[in-house]
Amino acid sequence: MGKRAEVSAAIDRAELESAVEMGLSRARDLGADAAECGASVDVGLGVTVRLGEVETLEYRQDRGIGITVFMGQRKGVANTSDLSPQAIQEAVQKACDIARFTQPDPHAGLPPADRLARDIPDLDLCHPWALEPDEAIELARRCENAARDEDERIDNSDGASVDTQHGVRAYGNSHGFIGSFEGTTHGISCSVLARDEKGMQRDFWYTTAREHGALQSPEAVGREAAQRTLRRLGGRRLSTRKAPVLFVPQLARGLIATIVGAASGPAQYRQASWLLEGVGKRVLPDWMDLVEHPHVPRALGSAPFDAEGVAIADNPLVEEGHLSRYVLDSYSARRLGLETTGNAGGVHNLTLECPKRPPEALLATMGTGLIVNELMGQGVNGVTGDYSRGAAGFWVEGGEIAFPVEEITIAGNLRDMLGHVLAAGDDVDWRGNILCGSLLLEEMTIAGE
Repeated sequence: MGKRAEVSAAIDRAELESAVEMGLSRARDLGADAAECGASVDVGLGVTVRLGEVETLEYRQDRGIGITVFMGQRKGVANTSDLSPQAIQEAVQKACDIARFTQPDPHAGLPPADRLARDIPDLDLCHPWALEPDEAIELARRCENAARDEDERIDNSDGASVDTQHGVRAYGNSHGFIGSFEGTTHGISCSVLARDEKGMQRDFWYTTAREHGALQSPEAVGREAAQRTLRRLGGRRLSTRKAPVLFVPQLARGLIATIVGAASGPAQYRQASWLLEGVGKRVLPDWMDLVEHPHVPRALGSAPFDAEGVAIADNPLVEEGHLSRYVLDSYSARRLGLETTGNAGGVHNLTLECPKRPPEALLATMGTGLIVNELMGQGVNGVTGDYSRGAAGFWVEGGEIAFPVEEITIAGNLRDMLGHVLAAGDDVDWRGNILCGSLLLEEMTIAGE
């Protein structure tokens, strides 16, 4: 109890804001024309149990502060994990020294003062879990035991983990902005192995949320991990063919992420994007929208402002299938002659909005095709949009799963893949920053035997 109380007491928003103010003040005293400063503290507890024995038990406490100074159009950056006044002053001095030797960058600088957040909403993101080590170990054991007891073919385990994290972020700049917020994330996960006469398979499951009461039970996570593993036994290869492909929600999120990456400022100003100069171009069917909703209470992708203190609000990225803007921070916006979209640090609860169907209806629409529930490798070319990755999943015939599939490769081009989505599922995965359900694609090449 004492250790957990000590760790929780280490988080103090006022202390972090004071450290940020100290850094900005020191930068001003040293002659910086502008400066920004960010500080953070993260504390947590994590435990992993494998085959009933504790493999890891760790307390984490990370803290740090970063200062960026601008001498005209010269930029210097320094960081330290020590939040003492002396360490902060030394870091600012180093940043100023560095700025004097860097090349001028006409696009460097702070975000526009009139874009900074004025009202910082309370998004109910912080729900600390006073989890004791013994309790965490017991939860992990319950999770793993539920998985191992599900079926006698579950004969090994990669372990079950329980994790809780509590963090605070503070940011300020010389425009007079300073803001902070805190949040928590908790999770339970499990990975097990199953074996039959045809071989061995592995799969996993996890649950994560801001508030531990919103997590699935350890037993539910363990059983789901076991069932997912058992369904993969007896996997076969396919002959090379073309067929419809259904991406499950956890993987469909990655397809949507390719749009975000291609529309990002760096990809655009480096001219390294399959969506180069893509605003106004069609990237999804015209019945689909992608909209950011950054202020959803308790959501994992929520934040009161972006990483530069810029105010954020609901903001479409794709409207009626067409890209409506890029994904920009203030630097990339200046490089492109545009304005920041409030995406320093990434997107916030980017949500696919469209008519949705239950998973069974998607299979009925597919008729015959492939469900993909695992991808391997990094075969995505961000410049050309060419897509080729190892995959595993299930073959579908007559709208029903026929058998598991493994050792195949799926290939296509992102323009065609995303432009020919046939249907979207209502099985939305809420465990991330991109929120969507399954996606049924009209056709991909499946390479096998």
